[in-house]
Amino acid sequence: MHNRPISDTGVHVSPVGLGTVKFGRNTHVKYPQKFQIPNDRSLANLLATARELGINLLDTAPSYGTSEARLGQLLKQERREWVISSKVGEQYLDGVSRFSFGGDAVRKSVETSLAMLATDYIDIVLVHSDGNERHIIRELDTLDALSRLKDRGTIRCFGVSSKSVEGGLLALEHSDLVMVTYNLNYTAEETVLNQALATNKGVFIKKALASGALSQAENREGALEDALSFACKHPAVTSVIVGTIDGNHLRENVAIVDRNMNP
Repeated sequence: MHNRPISDTGVHVSPVGLGTVKFGRNTHVKYPQKFQIPNDRSLANLLATARELGINLLDTAPSYGTSEARLGQLLKQERREWVISSKVGEQYLDGVSRFSFGGDAVRKSVETSLAMLATDYIDIVLVHSDGNERHIIRELDTLDALSRLKDRGTIRCFGVSSKSVEGGLLALEHSDLVMVTYNLNYTAEETVLNQALATNKGVFIKKALASGALSQAENREGALEDALSFACKHPAVTSVIVGTIDGNHLRENVAIVDRNMNP
């Protein structure tokens, strides 16, 4: 796999990113099957497999339970080899998601993530939207706070994990990249991908497998091929985020993207 640039930020990421929600949270998650959170040895092996496959992008968030803290411990000796994408805006505490998007909350969230990840910088920070992107982008100082953190070198680039076409388009006007839902069952946000391509902005794809549902089809291999090849073929796509704790599944996913992604 050849790493791809995020706009003109100097950050380059692998076409497949490893989502890490399953590293630290298994409650109130939208996966078709229950799972156990892996132990440290299993996660270390998975990360080694990811590196072997050419993956350098790890996607995490404060709302992913202990994911950030576990990555901080597991990556202590190899932090510079990874591009870490985290988020602001959502906290998951005592089984409940709480949202706060003001500038002070953003700064505090980044400071906490830096400590959890045991690092002095975060490559990418995305706003973990609650669906009200117009309010967040137009009326709050969320992106201004992230821009100042970028100017200081605390983060290298920033964007929005959006939930609507309008939100994605607004995010492209004011940030470096956007994370959008795009899969065989949902193409409403393709307009955002087209605009990102036209403006040279980065695009991360989330839910390419519909939170695992498409991988549970009777013809699993065929369904995976169809779903991932569809998600990665749009020329705007920088990276497809796949959340797995199974090394064999990760190999399958990378092979499909490698075969199908636009050069």
